[in-house]
Amino acid sequence: MLFQLLQTGAVAADSLSGVTEAAETVSEAASTAVQAAPAAPQQMSESLFSLFTMGGPLMWVLLALSILAIYIIGRKWWVIHQASKINPNFMNDIRDYLNEGKTKSAVTLCGKYDNPVARMVETGIHRLGRPMTDIQSAIENTGNIEVARLEKSLPLLATIAGGAPMIGFLGTVMGMVQAFFNMSKAGNNIDITLLSDGIYTAMLTTVGGLIVGIIAYFGYNWLTSKVSDLVYKMESSTMEFIDIVLNEPGEE
Repeated sequence: MLFQLLQTGAVAADSLSGVTEAAETVSEAASTAVQAAPAAPQQMSESLFSLFTMGGPLMWVLLALSILAIYIIGRKWWVIHQASKINPNFMNDIRDYLNEGKTKSAVTLCGKYDNPVARMVETGIHRLGRPMTDIQSAIENTGNIEVARLEKSLPLLATIAGGAPMIGFLGTVMGMVQAFFNMSKAGNNIDITLLSDGIYTAMLTTVGGLIVGIIAYFGYNWLTSKVSDLVYKMESSTMEFIDIVLNEPGEE
């Protein structure tokens, strides 16, 4: 009986020792994982940068175009957003001032708002008393200037949308030329590593060009729709102003 008890105690001691060793192994693995975790983002950033450099010098051109496209999109959105801020009671106030003959007060009201509608209406007020064709022509000229200001830089964005993929395809051709050139120099000792540089250049420039082109293309169409909406507001305000002028207001 005593022998069996001693044997059972030895087995339990061996099991406890195994559990302790397993716990120590798990603890060491967890510590190693914690130490390696901060290095993961750094390794990822290094790999992205290395992929970028493998694309060749055209990748820097595409990077510059992407920065320019994002800047144009952001800047034009802000300009259009500011120009779209139109007081809903603006035309009603203009109507009241002109019907009361307070043209100076109407001009002062227009000067308080920095948007195309206010500038077009102010131009029309300064032409009061002249033939209606002159008033309409002056307002249309001001409107054309405002639309040109809103559409400024959009042709450049459209150029980036069409040019970036072409630059990417140029990189594709250059990469394939490089790959075949390395293959011809190797002779019978062809190795896949000889082709990797050219293939990297071909694929990465294509991806980069398409990404920049997609961003610029969608940004251009989005901004164009915003400008079209604002032009519609300008035209409706112009028609409303013409209706007010037909009432022949007096002068202050």
